[in-house]
Amino acid sequence: MQYINHYHSPLGGITLASNGKALTGLWFDGQFYFGDTLSGPFEKKNLPVFQEACKWLDLYFSGTNPGFTPPIFMCDTPFRKIVWEILLEIPFGKTITYGGIAERIAKEKGIIKMSAQAVGRAVGHNPISLIVPCHRVVGSNGSLTGYAGGMDKKMQLLILENADVSGFFIPNKTEQKIFKAL
Repeated sequence: MQYINHYHSPLGGITLASNGKALTGLWFDGQFYFGDTLSGPFEKKNLPVFQEACKWLDLYFSGTNPGFTPPIFMCDTPFRKIVWEILLEIPFGKTITYGGIAERIAKEKGIIKMSAQAVGRAVGHNPISLIVPCHRVVGSNGSLTGYAGGMDKKMQLLILENADVSGFFIPNKTEQKIFKAL
């Protein structure tokens, strides 16, 4: 059985999903790939994992590094899991580029090069937004591309974390259309 619950954040509604023991999804309501880990019937229920996730979200939206990760379960391709594990290592208030993640994976696998675009697709399909901080990944040119919750939310989240956003910009409409096509 799958379960859901809701959280009201300063940036809008958030839906949480669980297998009963760990989070399997956390999405801003209406974002791209919303609910993509939910298959079959689900029930709205207030589980301990949801209470822990809400505590995390309360701390996070107060501008505090929560300092813990609620139980999460990421079920997808091995490549996406590798990317998402790297996302979990990005410190609060810091950023990394898609290319930086690609270089790290290439080095770990002992290959010459890894596609930053492939990393971008994996980042974009992250089912546990915020807690697996895909919003901390930026383009090498300073663009805030690739956030399924919306570029405005990505900027607001980085500002909330006191990240240095002075060199970042929200991409033009053409770049946004390219992201939507991924």
